[in-house]
Amino acid sequence: MKPRRSEFARSFLAESKQSLAMYHMPRLIRCLNMLSEEQIWWRPNADSNSAGNLVLHLSGNVRQWIVSGLGNAEDRRDRDREFAERGPIARRALIALIRKTVEEACSVLGRLPEDSLLRNHGIQGFRVSGMYAVSHVVEHFAYHTGQIIFVTKMKLAKDLRFTRLPGEKHKATVARVP
Repeated sequence: MKPRRSEFARSFLAESKQSLAMYHMPRLIRCLNMLSEEQIWWRPNADSNSAGNLVLHLSGNVRQWIVSGLGNAEDRRDRDREFAERGPIARRALIALIRKTVEEACSVLGRLPEDSLLRNHGIQGFRVSGMYAVSHVVEHFAYHTGQIIFVTKMKLAKDLRFTRLPGEKHKATVARVP
């Protein structure tokens, strides 16, 4: 018989999945759909990353920390290659990659035993608890999604309507995944 999860573990994992799959990923995809193929690979300078690089990096990070680190899949990540890529990798391929990666991660989180959250795991050369690994991935995904949103706003010079500033009357729109 499968051990039951505590209410905390169920809630933590469900909210982590929600944050990745239903909040941040749709915004990231919406940005990719708004940018031209050229803009996806634009870098403000040689020391910065393009939106395309950030998508590759997020996919590598989520796969390494959740799918491999907690889900015990083979870790085939080449982190340096994520940043070295200059594209163009087509928008649809980037979107398919991030969707597949997040879907796999959510599957791992959906079946993750509670004791795995408390146990230490060797991930990317670190010894971290499963709780740390999940929270790291959610925070990291949010951080880089914010960078992609910033680049999109900068390149398009428009409000993406993800949020509402204080005093504004319009309602924020929720990202829709095509």
